[in-house]
Amino acid sequence: MTTIERNPGLARQIADSLQDDILQNRLTVSERLPSEAELAERFRVSQPTVREAMKILAAKKLIRSKRGPKGGVFVNTPSLDMAAQTLHETTNWLVSLGVIQLPDIVETRRKLGRMAIEIACESATREDHKRIEDALLELDHTNISDEDFCRLEVAFHQAVAEASRNAVLRLMMVVVNQSLIPAANMISFQFRQRDKVIAYQRQIFSAILNRDAAEAIAAFDALIDYQSSVYDMAVQRREEKQSAAAAGNLAGS
Repeated sequence: MTTIERNPGLARQIADSLQDDILQNRLTVSERLPSEAELAERFRVSQPTVREAMKILAAKKLIRSKRGPKGGVFVNTPSLDMAAQTLHETTNWLVSLGVIQLPDIVETRRKLGRMAIEIACESATREDHKRIEDALLELDHTNISDEDFCRLEVAFHQAVAEASRNAVLRLMMVVVNQSLIPAANMISFQFRQRDKVIAYQRQIFSAILNRDAAEAIAAFDALIDYQSSVYDMAVQRREEKQSAAAAGNLAGS
């Protein structure tokens, strides 16, 4: 482990050093980290500073705490779900700041979604078909909230991606689906017709069952086109309201 220079970012430096040890496999999966006292002595800092560094690593899900006689702080076992969650949070932050634009995500989602559907048509098993159908059946209820509808819509498309058996594609689809769909729905849910969304998804599922990639991709493209048009309309309506409100304020001043 490297020596840490004394400056205001001690906790961050310690966290970065330990993260590097984990990523370079100098600290292996499920290995217990030294105690706070040992780390404080090694880095020549206080134990509260080490504690802050541990919080940074825990937030990144690189470590986990275990209580009891055999407890301590351990290196986490990596997983695609963990990596996807971290990427999802970062992507949402970038979208909210305008660094990543929704049209770029729509284009990426379309291209990756086509690929996932094409592979699913070729290789999906009965278990995959059942998982996709279950997600679709959960979605097809009129009494669920907008938040649940959005969550289940993501689950449907992720079930399709799972059928591809491609770990990288699955990871990327989590990021794209969970960043685009909730972000767009925050603006457009009032104008979206659920029946249309579900109808397109039924077409996608039916084509996957029949292993008809061309039909499934066509239905997916139609779904993306519809969702994009609804989003554009919602943005236009919002801008019109803002312009009317600004005009009203100006007239009243």
